[in-house]
Amino acid sequence: MSQLVWLLDRGAALVTYPLLYLSVLTGIFYNTKSFGILHKASQRIHIELAVFAMIVTLIHASLGVLDAWFVVTGQVPAPAYSMPYFLGGITVGVGALLMLVVAVLGFTDAKRFQRPWGPRVVHSFAYAGFAFGTIHAAAIGTDLTELIRPLLGPSVAFLVYVLLLRLLVLRGIASTTTPS
Repeated sequence: MSQLVWLLDRGAALVTYPLLYLSVLTGIFYNTKSFGILHKASQRIHIELAVFAMIVTLIHASLGVLDAWFVVTGQVPAPAYSMPYFLGGITVGVGALLMLVVAVLGFTDAKRFQRPWGPRVVHSFAYAGFAFGTIHAAAIGTDLTELIRPLLGPSVAFLVYVLLLRLLVLRGIASTTTPS
């Protein structure tokens, strides 16, 4: 049973992170018309992608809690790293989940909070949740150990680059049109 939970948890994690990545990327393009075809494509898929990513994230979180319970109670061998490091990684993952849940609640019912939330606040929580999720994946994601340097780092750097480019375009500092 515990091995099946471990496999399902890892499988859900391996699907969750790319979905969250694509959700963040399409969210950056979603409201900026100057990105052209990327803007139009993002408007078509961003919400559906984000909903699916959140569903898979909740599945990963549920299985992860059960998997962590097996480790903490000694029913399965402890990971290769120390138990405090493992629990710290889980805590960061819980923080990521809470940020994403707040972002979803802010999107689905903005009046739930004292002041209605706009897209910037919702996306700020989503970005923070993704950042915590990235730390969680890099810290205790045993399947990503070999991929941190060649894949995870550059892909996160690309997201930061696109986000900064969006900020420059929105402030009018950079233009996406080419001079004639």
